[in-house]
Amino acid sequence: MIDRLSALAALVRGKTVVALTGAGLSTESGIPDYRSPTALARSRRPIHGPEFVRSETVRRRYWARSALGWERMRRAEPNGGHRALATLERSGVVAHVITQNVDRLHRKGGSQKVTELHGALAEVGCLACGVVEDRDALQERILVLNPGWVSCDAPTAPDGDAELPAHRVERFVVPGCSWCGGVLKPRVVFFGDNVPRAVVDEAYGVTDAADLLLVVGSSLAVFSGYRFLRRAVERGTPVAIVNRGQVRGEEHAALKIDASTGETLEALVRALA
Repeated sequence: MIDRLSALAALVRGKTVVALTGAGLSTESGIPDYRSPTALARSRRPIHGPEFVRSETVRRRYWARSALGWERMRRAEPNGGHRALATLERSGVVAHVITQNVDRLHRKGGSQKVTELHGALAEVGCLACGVVEDRDALQERILVLNPGWVSCDAPTAPDGDAELPAHRVERFVVPGCSWCGGVLKPRVVFFGDNVPRAVVDEAYGVTDAADLLLVVGSSLAVFSGYRFLRRAVERGTPVAIVNRGQVRGEEHAALKIDASTGETLEALVRALA
């Protein structure tokens, strides 16, 4: 591990680094992921965007669960990995963070230059009129319509929602847009949705300007993140990876460290000091 950390510090030193982060970075803040062995053992699968749009039943299930999961999500705090990336940004090492996470922990941890590839749960948009509402404000409306809802204890799930039995979901009252009464959707890219073109272009731009792509806490199993590793490889930009478990495209990396993201990034900060 010491040798690999030294090698990572040597790769990073003097370079313009872009970090591409995934759920494995936020697990140390208590937010579950999709692809760890524990996550894959769960029978539940993620929300799919097209189903959310067309099915009132799917929307009711999501918002009923989200009302519980949001209370935990909003209390989550950045861990050492988030803070280390912010420190590396302040010191001029990390030029930008591209994150697949929707938890806003990079911003909470102090990073300023962040592209949220999949959006953020902290915002909700109306599919009819486009008005954007703060998720905390929506939570207040949800609890008025569903008194005592958050008193139920339920396991947190990766979408920022929670596991909940069907009989409870059926009783949930879904709020509409406070402006027009339309259908509300979290401002995130669900599975089956497309990442907005402008967001992809921004992420490509910072990737192209980097001397090193640092992948942190992502298996890159989903193409929306993997495309940036592929772009870096096509352009001859070195790639370093810090992640527990296999990563798609890792054979192209100059270095891979299979270890805690938080501990590794904190050690990197010390090594570069």
